[in-house]
Amino acid sequence: MASPRSVNELLQIGAGGDPAIGAPGRKDLTYAGLRDLVEATGRALAAAGIGPGDRVGIVLANGPAMASCFLAVAAHATAAPLNPGYREDEFDFYISDLKAKAVIVAAGDETPAKAVAERHGATVIELAEDEASPAGSFALSVDGPLPDAAVAAGPDDTALVLHTSGTTSRPKIVPLSGANLASSAGHIAVSLTLTPADRCLNIMPLFHIHGLMAAVNASMRAGASVHCAPGFNALRIFPQFEEVRPTWYTAVPTMHQAILGRAARNTDLIGQLGLRFIRSSSSSLPPQVMVELEQVFGCPVIESYGMTEASHQMASNPLPPAVRKPGTVGVAAGPEIRLMDADGRFVGPDEAGEIVIRGPNVTAGYENNPKANAENFPDDPEGGPRWFRTGDEGRFDADGYLSITGRLKEIINRGGEKIAPREVDEVLMDHEAVAQAVTFAVAHPKLGEEVGAAVVLGEGKSASEQDLKDFVSARLADFKVPRKLVILDEIPKGATGKLQRIGLAKKLGLED
Repeated sequence: MASPRSVNELLQIGAGGDPAIGAPGRKDLTYAGLRDLVEATGRALAAAGIGPGDRVGIVLANGPAMASCFLAVAAHATAAPLNPGYREDEFDFYISDLKAKAVIVAAGDETPAKAVAERHGATVIELAEDEASPAGSFALSVDGPLPDAAVAAGPDDTALVLHTSGTTSRPKIVPLSGANLASSAGHIAVSLTLTPADRCLNIMPLFHIHGLMAAVNASMRAGASVHCAPGFNALRIFPQFEEVRPTWYTAVPTMHQAILGRAARNTDLIGQLGLRFIRSSSSSLPPQVMVELEQVFGCPVIESYGMTEASHQMASNPLPPAVRKPGTVGVAAGPEIRLMDADGRFVGPDEAGEIVIRGPNVTAGYENNPKANAENFPDDPEGGPRWFRTGDEGRFDADGYLSITGRLKEIINRGGEKIAPREVDEVLMDHEAVAQAVTFAVAHPKLGEEVGAAVVLGEGKSASEQDLKDFVSARLADFKVPRKLVILDEIPKGATGKLQRIGLAKKLGLED
């Protein structure tokens, strides 16, 4: 069949009897069963007056029903997954900002999203999950008779809306069309050479683009299966590996590090797993962690580069026999990628510049935000289609492998000296006592910014703050050495498990 251009078309690929959605402790939902569920959900939404273009907030815990509900809603309307851990004020902002027409919540869940939805005139729809049925099975509670059929959303209809993280400004709404999602799913499936035999264990939150696209949609594009854990728990991950027997999993670096922390207790199981590969994305993977993962699991580790505005993947390290380069995010793997200077001109080989992208997976623009669109979607200096500015600084090597030197807004400006936080991270990670490290800017009255760092020591390891500063001092120029360094039991993370540099100094009490 022709390449799918919508979520509904994406779901027609898998063979009817093959597993599509699974979960630890549950029977698999086949593709035939998933298609029936998606069609029934479309009719239930239509009975509630919801069709293509209508926003539907989804407030569900991680698990198979969250995956199948997302697919069903995106196939007929606009899915807006929301973090179920939000407080009332946060739900108020997101549900209002999205202008949600309905909000789906788990039956019996007393989430504050229900009251907020009602306050904003959105219909509350309860989702009932039958644990005895195959994973992902559910029914929606709607009033009135169901129509015989529902209208499927098309390629140009908005299938998914997500907000940017908003670490430096008000979160922006990113609308992604059915064609955007289908294109990105294809890019990822091709990069990972996924086949119907592949089984992904998803441990990523499904209110985030990484899990939705790399784990769920890419699996659907290949006719493969995705098995959804109820959130990430390092204590449960190896029993889940043993039951699901995945061929791969995808995660953020902090999750990989937590898994490595329990690997020594599970060496027999690891020897039996036979993972085909491990994928990492959403923040930079320290090369030391990549090497350790490959040694422990005996399979290649693929670091990829993605963001919400690109429906996730932009670049990826290739699988063997092609070369993987630790410390890079690989080669372009979907959209076209160039580097641009501050004046909107392309930079030459071996020069650093802002990473810009364009392609079928890239959003057409932020919603109701002409200022952000003007700033972030520059014209092509050679007269072609517009580009999207990622906000990341990078550099290509001679082989076309992309290294990210840092977020432009995260670059530390110490009295005119520019420091890429990732460079300091990687030196700290080379210290034998350090398990995690994150470098960030700390406000300084004279220099503007100073270098700060937070580290977590490995189990049973010891080092003082001065030991670590001396270690960095022996390897980097003096102006790059952290003046403020704290040793913590755990570094605060965002909702998706990513380490966040912006605002960390304040969160740790290092500045007013």
